[in-house]
Amino acid sequence: MALDVLLLGVGQCGNRILDEINKQAFGGGGRFAKYFSRQSFPSNVTTIALNTSKNDLRELDFTKARDRIHTPHLHGVGANREEGKECYKDNRDVIFNAIEKKDSYDVCFIINSAGGGTGSSFSPLLVNDLKERHDFQLYNIVVLPFRSEGTIFLQNTAFSLRELSDSGSDGLFLVDNEFLKRSERESIHSAYERINRMVAERILFLLKALDSEMMLVTDLGDFKTVMEAGKGFATMGFFDSSDNVAISQAIKKSLSPSGLLFDADIYNEAARAMVTIQGKKESLDMEGITKEIDKLADEIGHVFKGVVVSEGNPKILSVVSLDDSETLDDVYDKAVEAIKIEKKKKKLREKSEEVFDKIDGMEPEY
Repeated sequence: MALDVLLLGVGQCGNRILDEINKQAFGGGGRFAKYFSRQSFPSNVTTIALNTSKNDLRELDFTKARDRIHTPHLHGVGANREEGKECYKDNRDVIFNAIEKKDSYDVCFIINSAGGGTGSSFSPLLVNDLKERHDFQLYNIVVLPFRSEGTIFLQNTAFSLRELSDSGSDGLFLVDNEFLKRSERESIHSAYERINRMVAERILFLLKALDSEMMLVTDLGDFKTVMEAGKGFATMGFFDSSDNVAISQAIKKSLSPSGLLFDADIYNEAARAMVTIQGKKESLDMEGITKEIDKLADEIGHVFKGVVVSEGNPKILSVVSLDDSETLDDVYDKAVEAIKIEKKKKKLREKSEEVFDKIDGMEPEY
């Protein structure tokens, strides 16, 4: 029996990743594919894009109009999380009327940026409300900003992650734009598009891994056990192999920096893992798979493994929950500095306003 899955893209970043998921589910067809073809999801999937900006919603090419929710607030909340929270509260009924058209779900994934306005402010409140109303598993896929995006995005990230951690979410998958940037020469636009594709590819693979008939099975229960370990944070690794790469090497590559969405020292920071291998039967060396998974388990603890027989070269998806993270510590150090900078700027603004006090009670003379 297929899983019932809810995918919610919140804010511009979440909307664009959701749109990329829909694009890949439509088979990568043109922007009119949504009108004449059906999405090929491995599960029963409902996708909803939620945003305060109507213009951002209009930019979506592969998400149907009926699956877009506009919560009016001028043209977005301008990275102001306090405004975002008020907007969410004002539109709570509209949001839940759309989400609850379907009776129930087995699992929900909320996709959002930690640094912006709408996604970072709506998501913790949305998680809290969903957990109060429903008993399905709920996970966040949270995108961390480029560090050069500025002090407001950094301080938003720190507070949004803390609120998400306290919201009742069953786990936060971290996607780090800074870590995934190829080089200083790559434009921000092309980096965003590439990262969106990477995230969408992994989410679709994960849905297949949780809802497939396998030689070796991983399911939603295994996934939950992995995510319950550690500090509530996790990452995903992926590797698309060619036939001449040994399966043991392919598994390692999925866990290497080039395969991960977030900079983690897997062998020192991981709590538990789930590794799913997909490929042609003749390319699935079961002995090699077992040996490599056993080695990994010796290093980090329990590792669930799944094997899916399908067409094409072997592909590996690794889900890893984290006990610790130096990278996240560094993000918070930078956020503290960002907050200090913003506080200093605010004091300067207040001081400059005092200049006008000098003419209080006076009138111009001519």
